[in-house]
Amino acid sequence: MTNKLILLALFVFAMFMMSFRYDKKKKVLFFGDSITQAGVNPGGYIRLIDTLIQKEGLSEKYELIGAGVSGNKIYDLFLRLESDVLQKSPDIVLVYIGVNDVWHKMTSGTGTDYDKFGKFYDAVVKKIQAGGSKVILCTPAAIGERTDHSNQQDGDLNLYCNWIRKYATDHSLALVDLRAGLIDYNLKHNPENSEKGILTSDRVHLNPTGQQFVADAMWKEIKAIK
Repeated sequence: MTNKLILLALFVFAMFMMSFRYDKKKKVLFFGDSITQAGVNPGGYIRLIDTLIQKEGLSEKYELIGAGVSGNKIYDLFLRLESDVLQKSPDIVLVYIGVNDVWHKMTSGTGTDYDKFGKFYDAVVKKIQAGGSKVILCTPAAIGERTDHSNQQDGDLNLYCNWIRKYATDHSLALVDLRAGLIDYNLKHNPENSEKGILTSDRVHLNPTGQQFVADAMWKEIKAIK
């Protein structure tokens, strides 16, 4: 009888531990540049997503981790992938990169060539997936907010965004199309065709409205991941 009670107790304990593991928080990691680095600050989009999670009563379901470094391009993400992503074993990774790959071509004569961008991007995504994480891709939103296609780097930025969109479609990956969303938002809220001040503070980095815009868009895709 004693042995049966011991076995029953072990069974109940095992079931409890299995249930505990099943209900563990989903670890969501945001992988990117200075925009993501700022996202962990008060008022930043990562903090705002946490607020949305709390409002929906899901605080016990998600853990958010920021992994943004100012000035990063796609190959920087590749180089720090092991330490900043894989070693943290996230369940979901949002890859939000591309602005500096385009912007720095003009500001500092660097940037990332189009063909190299695709190769590094593919390598980053595949390594993340090989580590067991699900991936959500994000298009870079802006290098200028004018709505008449007169921002100096619109053509290049759209080219890189189109690559990300096609890659997401070809590989059946979730996509937060921030570029398309920003353009649509500015068409409605930027009648004076201003180059900044609608969703960005300086043509690139997010102002408070932009932080909320990104938070809302990302949270929609994060909670859709099962």
